[in-house]
Amino acid sequence: MRLKELLHYTYIFPVLAVGYYFSGLMGNGVIYDIIAGILLIGSVLSAVHHAEMVAHKVGEPFGTIILALCITIIEVALIISLMVAGGDQAITLARDTVFAAVMLILNGILGICILVGGVKYHEQFFARTSATTYLVSTVSILILTLVLPNFTSSVNGPFYNQAQLIFVSIACLVIYGVFLMVQTVRHRSYFIVPDEHPEAHYIPTLTKTLISFGFLVVCLVIVVLMAKGLSDTIEGMVQSVGAPKSLVGVIIAAVVLLPEGVAAIRAARANQIQSSLNLALGSALASIGLTIPAVSVVCIMYDIPLVLGLDKKDIILLSLSVFIVMLSLSRGKTNILYGTVLLVNLAAYIFTVIVP
Repeated sequence: MRLKELLHYTYIFPVLAVGYYFSGLMGNGVIYDIIAGILLIGSVLSAVHHAEMVAHKVGEPFGTIILALCITIIEVALIISLMVAGGDQAITLARDTVFAAVMLILNGILGICILVGGVKYHEQFFARTSATTYLVSTVSILILTLVLPNFTSSVNGPFYNQAQLIFVSIACLVIYGVFLMVQTVRHRSYFIVPDEHPEAHYIPTLTKTLISFGFLVVCLVIVVLMAKGLSDTIEGMVQSVGAPKSLVGVIIAAVVLLPEGVAAIRAARANQIQSSLNLALGSALASIGLTIPAVSVVCIMYDIPLVLGLDKKDIILLSLSVFIVMLSLSRGKTNILYGTVLLVNLAAYIFTVIVP
């Protein structure tokens, strides 16, 4: 690669962010945290750029799968590290993080994509079979992991016993594994919209693709690490306005999901709503389908109790979100109303976190 290309902001920001994080300057004052926030946002934008480079090379739907899996793996690592460090105080961490991620993706990322696309193009079209495939898998895993624990009787409370936890983890992996096979092999056409101008796309070389993939991983790791490093500052800001501590988890989840969100919104603006759906729904499915089994293994190994069942309020909000998404994607085309309703659902979720 030429020196001019390496001096592009998408290469500079991740390097600066890594150096700044390990310098130990974060948390030493407001100015230092503002600098960290700027570097974090720059790393998010860099991650989107490198994800698009990889996607151009490998094609759809593999490009969106790579981004979703990278972010999910790093999210899992973050949750596990916090749970092991926090012990019994972190028994609800996995549930709250997964629930926040799912609500932000289904209502926030998907809602903004549909609204942005609707404002610019009035209607956008996608394959209904892809949406149905995503939702069938996602709804099943959501019910098994976040709702059913409230209604089992082997142990008291919103818990699974060890045998139940193992069964549900295997069920999640089976559903997600078969979904990946359907998405990439047997029914790949469900998730691809024919490109009318394939010659207009830039196809990077293998070397540039490998470099972009490496920088993509670096960007995602540093985004999560800096979000974790800024968590105390964010918690202080939340407490200063009198909001519940649970809002911190929502903010951290939003930061972690920024690369996916920005990439999905950019695809919607480019009239590629199918790519937006692949990113949003694929991320929601990967987030819950991989996180719960990984966390379950750690909890069994370290004998950490794991609360999975949601309370009644959250079950209602989750049901509303899933129902509205199913209706919005049932016709294979979008408009601004669907996006508006989803964003109102997101506002209701965040409002009830702040004012429970």
